[in-house]
Amino acid sequence: MIRTPRGGGFLFAATLVIGLACVSGLRPASAASLGLTQQGAGGLDVESDNGIEWRRNDNVLIARGNAFARRGESEVRADELRAFYRETNGQTEIYRLEAHGHVKLSTNTDAATGDLAIYDIDQSVVVLTGKNLKYTTPTESLTAKDSLEYWEAKRMAVARGDAVATSEGRKLKADVLSARFTQSAKGDNQLERIDGYGHVTIETPTDYVVGDQGVYDAKTGIATLTGSVKITRGKNQLNGDRAVVDLKTGISRLMADGKGDGKSRVRGLLVPESENKSKTGGKAAGKTN
Repeated sequence: MIRTPRGGGFLFAATLVIGLACVSGLRPASAASLGLTQQGAGGLDVESDNGIEWRRNDNVLIARGNAFARRGESEVRADELRAFYRETNGQTEIYRLEAHGHVKLSTNTDAATGDLAIYDIDQSVVVLTGKNLKYTTPTESLTAKDSLEYWEAKRMAVARGDAVATSEGRKLKADVLSARFTQSAKGDNQLERIDGYGHVTIETPTDYVVGDQGVYDAKTGIATLTGSVKITRGKNQLNGDRAVVDLKTGISRLMADGKGDGKSRVRGLLVPESENKSKTGGKAAGKTN
């Protein structure tokens, strides 16, 4: 369905999109998934303030001015939407959707924002680029500098470039973060795990943990980092090959890889509490003596 303030010349375009709404060959996805290829969700409903342009030679429809496309509980909003279609076995189907300017993908619980979104409907993958890239759920947020991807059929979000995942005041950073979700009893996305690749760091109210790679288990609240791991708490620092950090209890464990070659050992620098106090509060202490 297409709704536009104009009539007459756009009648055939509107009729065509009704046909486009009957897309075949789409991969099924569960309810409340952050994407448009939802099985049994009905047609693709498109609206815009400034009308619809139909380019028959290019097989594309362009909706401009506060445009949005909605299917089921998911929608895409932007300054401009472009829907590319093709003829397959006597049916007309949309295979690509582009959103330009002030892009927002959303469901009743999740949202993602950017400047440009390219939606590959065949693969059920949307890639967002531009400034202020962000994906949010009711309890977590995921930001990136280079791109944000959402793989609808896999329920997976990938953040590339200075990626940051935030939850309950804790931060997980890496060059690339991959977040996987499961469907909750309510039908929405629920974080299952996050994998970090390259310059992985975890920040908690007490610790700063660094490693080459990391995995965060959202159910247990435990993060495991590997590769040149360092744990810093105040002026204290521990170095090792593998760290297990319980973000719920604040307990961290550092381990060697067990090669027994003498090179793989846990090392630490522990600064006495009295030394910390003397460095930070020496002048104040001197005044009272």
